[in-house]
Amino acid sequence: MKIDPSEVLLESKWDIRNGKVSVSDVTKRIDELTASCLIALGSDPSGCETLYVDPCDGRFWEKTYPYGEMHGGGPPQLQCIPRDKAESKYGSDIVNRRSSK
Repeated sequence: MKIDPSEVLLESKWDIRNGKVSVSDVTKRIDELTASCLIALGSDPSGCETLYVDPCDGRFWEKTYPYGEMHGGGPPQLQCIPRDKAESKYGSDIVNRRSSK
């Protein structure tokens, strides 16, 4: 599984049916990409947001949980971010780890 070059945001939602939360296909895809396709470089100080790099094209991806009002931050989001944003948030030492992978 790879990320298409035209993709820049994978935003998942929780499906609630009969009072139960079910995992969406986008959530499953995010989990699969972060487990087997993308390379984890590091996390922010809270440990809740993680920076990844796509070894195929060198783009940086950030996994976040943007729904702070929901349990556990809600469903994940995976967004392509520019290098300068990655460096300012995670530090240049973490961003440059990709060259040693």
